[in-house]
Order: sequence, then C-alpha cells, then structure tokens
Amino acid sequence: MHDLPFAEHVNYYQTGHSSPDVWLARATTQIEAAGGAVLTEAFGRDSTGRAAYMLAFQIGPDRFKAVWPVLPTKKGGNDLAARVQAATLLYHDVKARCMTAKVLGMRAAFFTYLMLPDGRSATEVAAPELIDAMPKMLMG
Repeated sequence: MHDLPFAEHVNYYQTGHSSPDVWLARATTQIEAAGGAVLTEAFGRDSTGRAAYMLAFQIGPDRFKAVWPVLPTKKGGNDLAARVQAATLLYHDVKARCMTAKVLGMRAAFFTYLMLPDGRSATEVAAPELIDAMPKMLMG
C-alpha cells in the first residue's frame, strides 16, 4: 500500500456531522438503486493501527469489494473525524461509480472493486495475474 496523505489534507475532514453509519447507509442506498445488494459492511483495524471501511456487494452476476482507508491524522488528531471522512469519501466514490455505470456499465464503473475468483479485488493483483484471471471470470 502506498503512503496515505494526512486526513487534514483531504476533503471532508471535520466538515460533516453525520456518523460513519449514515454515510455507509447512503452508499448502500446508491448500490441498491443501481440494482445491487450489499452483502457485507465492516469496519476494521489491523495490528499496526491502520483502519478501513469495507462494503462487499453484488450487482448482477458480479461481486465487488470496496475498501476505503481511514486516513492518519497529524499528531494523533481526531480519529472520529477521520472515520467520518473515510465513510463520506466511500459514499461519494460509490455514488460517482453508480452514475458512471449508467453510461459505461457496472463492470467498467466498478472494475477496481471487481472480485476475482480467488477472492481478491482487481486492484489487489498485479497486471499479469489479472490478465490470467480474466478468461476464467468470463467463462463463469
């Protein structure tokens, strides 16, 4: 994973008052309006302290997994504000992709979140692996 910017340097830090759950519910509404269903919603933190929100969903035959990191704060700042920011950014990303899908199709709009047969998303694999996996996906 590349180095993440500080939350204070990205939009929506300390600007909203809605909880992360509200933003995740809004993202779920966007997915459902696009004809999909959310399968799993989660928040987690690893042993290093990095945290992220995750939405796993299905639209048509395709399954997707969106993982959005909670950005670190300067000097251990406001963790709740960073969590709200992450959920807000995830919502806006999902909303934009749902609009894109109306023109380009679901798979194209959500390609980076597309789940491969081995459970990884398209962004989690190297280009040669992705090229190898695509025929298997297309054949079912």
